[in-house]
Amino acid sequence: MTDLRPVAHPIGKIIVTLGVSMLAPMLVDWWHGDPHWVIFLQSAALTMVAGTLVSVATWGDYRSLSIQQAFLLTSGLWAVLPVFGALPFMLGQPYASFTDAYFESMSGVTTTGTTAFPELDILPKGTHLWRAILHWVGGLGIVVVAMVFLPIMKVGGMQFFRSEGFDTLGKIMPRAGEIAAEMTRIYVMLTGFCTVTYLLLGMNGFDAIVQAFGTVSTGGFSNYDASFGAFLGPLEWAASFFMVLASLPFIRLVQGMRGHFTPIWQDTQIRAYLRWIGYACAIIIVYRVIFLDHQGNIFDITRETVFNTVSTFSGTGFFSTDVMKWGHLPIAVLIICGLIGGCTGSTACSVKVFRYLVLFQAVRAQLRRMHSPHRVYPLRYEGRPLDQDVIDSVMAFFTLFTLTFGLLIVGLSLTGLHPRTALTAAWTAIANIGPVWGPEITANGSIVQFPEPAKWLMILGMYLGRLELVSVLVLLLPRFWRH
Repeated sequence: MTDLRPVAHPIGKIIVTLGVSMLAPMLVDWWHGDPHWVIFLQSAALTMVAGTLVSVATWGDYRSLSIQQAFLLTSGLWAVLPVFGALPFMLGQPYASFTDAYFESMSGVTTTGTTAFPELDILPKGTHLWRAILHWVGGLGIVVVAMVFLPIMKVGGMQFFRSEGFDTLGKIMPRAGEIAAEMTRIYVMLTGFCTVTYLLLGMNGFDAIVQAFGTVSTGGFSNYDASFGAFLGPLEWAASFFMVLASLPFIRLVQGMRGHFTPIWQDTQIRAYLRWIGYACAIIIVYRVIFLDHQGNIFDITRETVFNTVSTFSGTGFFSTDVMKWGHLPIAVLIICGLIGGCTGSTACSVKVFRYLVLFQAVRAQLRRMHSPHRVYPLRYEGRPLDQDVIDSVMAFFTLFTLTFGLLIVGLSLTGLHPRTALTAAWTAIANIGPVWGPEITANGSIVQFPEPAKWLMILGMYLGRLELVSVLVLLLPRFWRH
């Protein structure tokens, strides 16, 4: 019988922390004289009481987790947190059903950024701040999970990074505290720099905080229906810079803060990521200049293209213009960018650059074997040999990702959605990107008009995609519960 107390206890503590964070939007609404502050007070009280009861009932000295408990902790945390995160949406005004509230909350903690609210401009300031906090907490949480749990659970080839980051096997809980502190420090600093930059470029204080939370978490929730279209010009360049930073491996950012910049420049993943962003931007700019905006301002075209491409590549999901007007080729490029994603160990989502680099090496080696079947072609990454279990894990992830993506498209199509809507909804959910394109989408990008089964399929897709599929699907195996 699995002992669930080491799993429930940290979840209870995190729920309490989530409840405490609800006091910030409560104070914002109170300061602005909005009676909605009472909703956050009630939600905070319910959340803190529930979290305290769970943590007290499971009190103990837990210094290690089994692999089974590690899987349960990561999967359980991202399923439970959105329930409490949805409380202010269900209890407040404008009222949201449980489905829409849970969707919005799941979209926040998974840093997806798709909204189920029909109008954002009319929401209370506290609600906007709460959506941003959900993003920020989810982004920090996934960095810690990527550094602590995914390597020891051998999810998607992440075991390759165990020796590069932290050795956690057998002592997960104490090391998790150290890792969380280190990651929180760099995360807070990056958020602070982003906020100050936005302020210096003309945003007011509230807008700067909300957009910075969405930028650094690569989440994309904005407090405007126009998203980042409300902040054109230099702010787009600043946001692009910070979105790129947030989608780089945080262990490299930590090294950079300590004055060690060489690992950043030499990181194969970072170089590939920046190079691919450059390729995507170049293709879209050339296409737009030649076929669409040949008389337009090249500087405006470049700024728009870079911002929206980086936003999609990093999985942030901000938009500053209607990219559907760019034509079929740019949209195809953006979809490919979203399916690649950022770097491992960052707040970015989707497949990640590292896995594509491993895939390309494996394919190239296989093609060489066809020509010279008796030769040995060892696979290496940054001078280190790739073990077979890393390669197998990466291939398994690609298979599961492709299969789940296809099933989501079929499932969403069966709910009655337009084929284009079903495709982009599955794409944005499984890769945690944000935008959805199709006739059922409102002007602010909301999926409020979706049938309820479609919303729950997207919730499932966001959940699976953020936890990298394997860490959730393994719970469905009877053998997992026997051993």
